[in-house]
Amino acid sequence: MSTQPMQADKVTVNASQANTGKLGQKLLISGDLIALRLWDEQPGDGEDKSVHTCDYETVGYVIEGRAELTLAKKTIVLEPGVSWVVPQGAEHSYRILEPFRAVEATHPPARGYRDGK
Repeated sequence: MSTQPMQADKVTVNASQANTGKLGQKLLISGDLIALRLWDEQPGDGEDKSVHTCDYETVGYVIEGRAELTLAKKTIVLEPGVSWVVPQGAEHSYRILEPFRAVEATHPPARGYRDGK
């Protein structure tokens, strides 16, 4: 294990300066094993979030607003205080119902953190 102290500028990201992914998510920070992102969306923003699969597991927590997550042929309402998990490889989709803000962690890290895509 390294005894070198970590540099704050290499282990922190300010949300206002974070890269934005192709679906509008803020790519907050990524380690070697997990990544964190912020969703700040409006109704209609979910048009690109049709049924798809991901090569990573996602866990999330709703800060404000409402959205629907369809997973395993069941639709779940995501609202403040609710957390969720989408297993790696599971077919799912989202629909934003009202202004929505949530944080998600992905493992392994979702693509795009290093190149902003």
